[in-house]
Amino acid sequence: MERTVVRCADGHVFTAASFPMQQAERLGPGRLVRCPRCARLRSAVPVGSAKR
Repeated sequence: MERTVVRCADGHVFTAASFPMQQAERLGPGRLVRCPRCARLRSAVPVGSAKR
């Protein structure tokens, strides 16, 4: 299983075991994942997907 480096809405950076990128109607690159630092469901985006 591939691991992806992500950043949660609070700025914590961690790896997620899977980060699904469904092609059907999404509102952006973010997904809800449980942050291991704050132990809450947070919106997270892959670290490499920052807009330039």
